[in-house]
Amino acid sequence: MTSLKIVGVPEHFNLPWHLCLENGEFEKENIDLQWTDVPEGTGKMCQMLRDGSTDIAVILTEGIIKDIVNGNPSKIIQIYVESPLIWGIHVAAQSKYQTLTDLENSKVAISRLGSGSQLMAYVNAKNQGWNSNQLQFEIVNTIQGAVTALTNGTADYFMWERFMTQPLVDQGIFRRIADCPTPWPCFVIAVREDVLATQPEAIATLLKIINAKTQEFKAIPNIEQRLATTYHQKTEDIKEWLSLTEWSQEKMDNAMVDRIQKQLLELHIIDKTIPVMQLV
Repeated sequence: MTSLKIVGVPEHFNLPWHLCLENGEFEKENIDLQWTDVPEGTGKMCQMLRDGSTDIAVILTEGIIKDIVNGNPSKIIQIYVESPLIWGIHVAAQSKYQTLTDLENSKVAISRLGSGSQLMAYVNAKNQGWNSNQLQFEIVNTIQGAVTALTNGTADYFMWERFMTQPLVDQGIFRRIADCPTPWPCFVIAVREDVLATQPEAIATLLKIINAKTQEFKAIPNIEQRLATTYHQKTEDIKEWLSLTEWSQEKMDNAMVDRIQKQLLELHIIDKTIPVMQLV
């Protein structure tokens, strides 16, 4: 039995992995896959790949590319979710801020440095024509940390996947001002280079299993109810999310890697590009 450790965010995108685990699909192929939820997100998962506390991460594209460029000894082996991630831009329900323009020069809550919530603040700043050098950050670690920061006024706005934050909007804790979709596929699967070198067959088998599941995922009977119950969502919101979400079973091609690196360079998220073979 090959033991592999994998991490991902506790969000609806990753239900296919949990279904495979529940059904013993990895076990049947002699893979002991140990899943850990990482609510802190991309920055924390990059650190776990670096320090060897995980072998695999289902991770935001922009975050892992930035970290590999900065020396993370991992490779992207596949796109996991092809569609963009739709980031909601949220303020506290009682906040004085009413429009996106109002948020220029205010403080953004981020889960941690290098996280998607930080990198997307740069994307949003560029979209709005703001000076991204002026961005101010408050590290809040988790969604709950963001609730506290926005409610107390230690931060002014918070960017997170809009469907996962919808319950907070429904409860009148957050108010959503706008959306900001990623200009690239949102999630990829990254593996530490030493694991790729020593366990190539197990990794190939793991991909075969998860790809079969994501291919049929939307057709699973009552999947909307399962998603809604597991992630505390309204069924109509889940149906909308499913209509916008496309999983992938493909590798990331060279042209796409170059395009994303170029965009990250323009956003000053990375300060250099590296050859594609070092990333995928």
